[in-house]
Amino acid sequence: EVQLVESGGGLVQPGGSLRLSCVASGITFRWLDMSWVRQAPGKGFEWVSSISTGGGNTRYTDSVKGRFTISRDNAESTLYLQMNSLKTEDTAVYYCASGWGLRNTYRGQGTPVTVSS
Repeated sequence: EVQLVESGGGLVQPGGSLRLSCVASGITFRWLDMSWVRQAPGKGFEWVSSISTGGGNTRYTDSVKGRFTISRDNAESTLYLQMNSLKTEDTAVYYCASGWGLRNTYRGQGTPVTVSS
């Protein structure tokens, strides 16, 4: 059974930071490009960032460039998203997903992030 389990979300003030983690099981993690996608209240899914199998290629949506960093630890089958300088518009449920962009075969249950003062 494939499982992607996210953690690290929560309530943070504008300007704050959070680090999201996603532990994968049931898949050969090191063979897969991985992504973070998010869904804000009342909106559709939005691609946030993707990383290649070895971690050498990363991409970000324009609104998070310079603030978010995606990384991975293939030995631990874990995907990360370091989020700095958070803004209220970053409020969403964040999902770990296999594949590049929004072409996702598997997606986790999500971890909520709320940015509010």
